[in-house]
Amino acid sequence: MLSSISDIQQRNASRTAVKNRFQQMEVSVPTTQALQVVYLARHGETAWTLSGQHTGLTDLPLTERGERNARRLQERLQGLTFAKVLTSPLQRARRTCELAGFGAVAEIDGNLVEWNYGEYEGRRSADIHRERPDWQLFRDGCPGGESPGEVGARADNAIKRVRVIEGNVLLFSSGHFLRVLAARWLGFAPGAGRCFLLSTASLSALSYEHNLSQPAIRLWDDDRHVSD
Repeated sequence: MLSSISDIQQRNASRTAVKNRFQQMEVSVPTTQALQVVYLARHGETAWTLSGQHTGLTDLPLTERGERNARRLQERLQGLTFAKVLTSPLQRARRTCELAGFGAVAEIDGNLVEWNYGEYEGRRSADIHRERPDWQLFRDGCPGGESPGEVGARADNAIKRVRVIEGNVLLFSSGHFLRVLAARWLGFAPGAGRCFLLSTASLSALSYEHNLSQPAIRLWDDDRHVSD
């Protein structure tokens, strides 16, 4: 027997009421908590940044533009608070940290040092490719320096340290290391860092989507504060 129009309307109204109650329940139950955010600040420009030379453990200072953009980074970070600030021991990262306004509270963490390029230190990729056309840093590493796995192990140590800190964290380091750190945060192999490009004096942020089992990138390579 076909239902009357009034019966159909009543059933639809009942279904709508049930649906609305579930929607209200979903809204009233917290779906997110205050999940940690780890901010990543790449150091400002150096002379070798401009020349394209691999800058691992060579302790270069910032250029004038590098210092200017490090100060602009302070403006970008204004209003944010951090439970801990950590920096690479290399002066380009420490100086960026200082000019960004965190020198007095930052702690040195040796795990945050840049990739050790070994025999390729100070060399340009184009020059290396003349000798090894198929060479890829994130796959092959560097002779006399670190492999991707070794850099990944340092990144893992850094991640273990920050994840037990209650509150947001700010890290100052170098480009290739931070790219590996992002890959490891997501659970990818260190070599996946090749996919995450970073500009000097940029700001990025790692966090989670819904819970601690879902690491995610919240912000990447934000350089809108950087001047020419």
